[in-house]
Amino acid sequence: MIHAEDFLNALQTEQVQFFAGVPDSLLKELCACFSDKLAAGQHVIAANEGGAIGLAIGHYLATHHPALVYMQNSGIGNVVNPIASLADPQVYGIPMLLVIGWRGEVAENGEQIHDEPQHVKQGQVTLSQLDVLDIPYRILADDIQTAHAQIQALLTQATERQGPVALVVRKQRFAPYKKAETKPEPLATLAEKLPTLESREHMIQHIVSALPAETAVVATTGMASRELFEYRKAQQAGHGRDFLTVGGMGHASQIACGIALAQRDRQVVCIDGDGAMLMHMGSLTISAQQTNLLHIVLNNGAHDSVGGQPTVAAQLTLSEIASAAGYAQVYSVSGPEQLGRVLQNVLNSGKSSFIEVLCRKGARADLGRPTRTPAQNKQDFMQFLTEVEYA
Repeated sequence: MIHAEDFLNALQTEQVQFFAGVPDSLLKELCACFSDKLAAGQHVIAANEGGAIGLAIGHYLATHHPALVYMQNSGIGNVVNPIASLADPQVYGIPMLLVIGWRGEVAENGEQIHDEPQHVKQGQVTLSQLDVLDIPYRILADDIQTAHAQIQALLTQATERQGPVALVVRKQRFAPYKKAETKPEPLATLAEKLPTLESREHMIQHIVSALPAETAVVATTGMASRELFEYRKAQQAGHGRDFLTVGGMGHASQIACGIALAQRDRQVVCIDGDGAMLMHMGSLTISAQQTNLLHIVLNNGAHDSVGGQPTVAAQLTLSEIASAAGYAQVYSVSGPEQLGRVLQNVLNSGKSSFIEVLCRKGARADLGRPTRTPAQNKQDFMQFLTEVEYA
């Protein structure tokens, strides 16, 4: 294993001084180290991976030094446009180092290593995606000496070719990172005002228990979908009413909007996360036009499913952003009683609605994963949409 601090030192030795990206569970130790060791202007947790590429382009234009952009391999899709149409050697020619967490990785013998369903295909095509984009890459070694040599060689190649290069990271390449100092978290301001914030899981339970039986629910990727699945399981309620957006972070609201457009007499609820909302925030302007859609964003100020890294949402009032985007009814709530009253007001109101639900980050250690496959989830959900009458 490689210690994240040693990896950072190797990067800085090679004159890499700016770091941006979207957190990934495989890279959480590295991200924690960046947040701990780097000044605010040196490390930015971006809204999405394409935005991180833009930050890296700007940094190179201003400093002549390549930046590092980190992401999960699922984020490669978000970087295709800015890499192919801006950073590529045939356009502006912008050197940068991509560090990519390889979920659903393929072993050296060609066997697929077990991972969650949403990572299987992405893991299979990760290296070929880099080949198609003509991005030279190395698979990160498991010792710092070799890794440093890889960094050095790739950065030299990036400068010579005037374009991006990549390090692909397998599971457990980085050793656990222990923070050297304690920094206040962005949610601290909220926590001081709201010392008894409920957990995300409890707020999901309050939301779902208040919904009419014919309501269709779309849940965002990560912990929220897992907690929703667990609640339905505990209630022996079945899972047909819920679509779990297990991948495609940031797109749950548009899936919900598509359902709402197709079945205009049905109440559709999107249970979203703050990081997911920020990732594709322009989608708010589309969802806000749909009168039978209720968009609920659980705001705990963190990328909770991949390590708890902070988002800027803890410093913002998301309900104000939603209002500016055009939602007819907008609320921000911080407890079950307040949430219950608001839900009564907005459900089947005939107006587009947005509720920001403030909650604390973290999940219980024994939180399970869905036991039904995505294919089974799709079949059950489509059957529900076909058979269950609208309100």
